[in-house]
Amino acid sequence: MASQKRRRTAARSGPPRFPIAVLLLLLATAVVLGVVGLLKHQIAGYFSGGNARRHAAGASATPLPIAPAATSASPGVPVGPPASPLATPVPTGPQVAVIIDDCGNSEERCKAFLQLPIPITLSILPMTPHGKQTEAEALDAGKSVMLHLPMEPDSAEANPGPGAITTEMSDDAVRAQVEADIDSVAGVPGANNHMGSKATSDPRVMRDVLDVLHERRMFFIDSVTSGQTVGESLARDLGVPTAERDVFLDNKKDLNYILGQLKEVEVVAKRRGTAIAIGHPNPSTAQALAQAIPQMQAAGITFVSASSLVK
Repeated sequence: MASQKRRRTAARSGPPRFPIAVLLLLLATAVVLGVVGLLKHQIAGYFSGGNARRHAAGASATPLPIAPAATSASPGVPVGPPASPLATPVPTGPQVAVIIDDCGNSEERCKAFLQLPIPITLSILPMTPHGKQTEAEALDAGKSVMLHLPMEPDSAEANPGPGAITTEMSDDAVRAQVEADIDSVAGVPGANNHMGSKATSDPRVMRDVLDVLHERRMFFIDSVTSGQTVGESLARDLGVPTAERDVFLDNKKDLNYILGQLKEVEVVAKRRGTAIAIGHPNPSTAQALAQAIPQMQAAGITFVSASSLVK
């Protein structure tokens, strides 16, 4: 009796018994709910992540601002910073220097050239009554000056004037005269010969002259008054900065003739890059220059001082 009681008690105290169908139903329900939750999470992540990626892709597809690429007027030449407005432009086209010889004997004859809007160079004869005054007025006007060195011509009848260098002088005499001529027009940076067809063809005399210019660090422009001149070639041998005249403007004091010579100057400058023209303080020369300068500038000619064309 007692044992039967204990068996009934034990049976009542054990785990409850559920039908197997109920257990399977519960298990299936849990699995379905889990699967649905997982799918909802993946679907939400897909749509939210996809939008985020598309926005990111769209942002990266939009090009960032790019600084303008530097350009160059000439292929292969890098462009530097813009030039300063105060920078002096360097001439790049044909260049012409105009020298006016025989200055110093008259102030009035040279004043007209000081009014011209180009860097005229006045070549002043030594020991003349108005040489120093002419030099001062030229420099005040922003023009250039040089020494017009008198030298012996072939013709015995032609007189080169005070301070002339002759072939009869000794070496010491030539040197002393050149130094005196330079000192009579203080501050000149160079010289060209006045007359001198005989003296410039004499290597000894020219060497003496050029030695002084070399010592004074001056340039020499050969006026080319003789086809036999050795001035320019010897100056190069001695290391004296030099150049030579290309066109005489006013062998005839006729306006139309001088205008024609200025046309020749333009032709030479365009062909060679530079040209040196020599004229004299005549009213017709000043008039021709005033008339031709605008036309020559319009044709691309740049006017420069004589000293800028020596090499």
